[in-house]
Amino acid sequence: MLMPKRVKRRKQFRGTMAGKAMRGNKVTNGEFGLVALEPAWIKSNQIEAARIAITRFVKRGGQVWIKIFPDKPVTAKPAETRMGSGKGTVEYWVAVVKPGRVLFEIGGVPEESAKEALKLAMYKLPLKCKIIAREEEGGEANED
Repeated sequence: MLMPKRVKRRKQFRGTMAGKAMRGNKVTNGEFGLVALEPAWIKSNQIEAARIAITRFVKRGGQVWIKIFPDKPVTAKPAETRMGSGKGTVEYWVAVVKPGRVLFEIGGVPEESAKEALKLAMYKLPLKCKIIAREEEGGEANED
């Protein structure tokens, strides 16, 4: 599972997921990417399940980039515990994802294979996604 090696503070506030992703919203490394369409917390084990689905489908060919990292601790109190007596212990780690964020990128495999692999990864994630292709920089200049 992905998690930080060490953190400055053990527990965090929940925060908000308002707005769109300002960074990490373009395919930079691979040819195809998986983009979030809604805000969500993605657990570290969900990221790992999606990664395994992609690498198994492409039979460990090509290259996969994980563009999100679970750096937010989520706490939980034990079942049937009375209110009060402080915040619970850290149970798992999540990545905060806003709409427009590229979650995974894949390169070095044919287009239909890459799209099918990313579709399998979509099923493992708790949010709606879409598959996008890389936009070529400096493609067509103005021909006036």
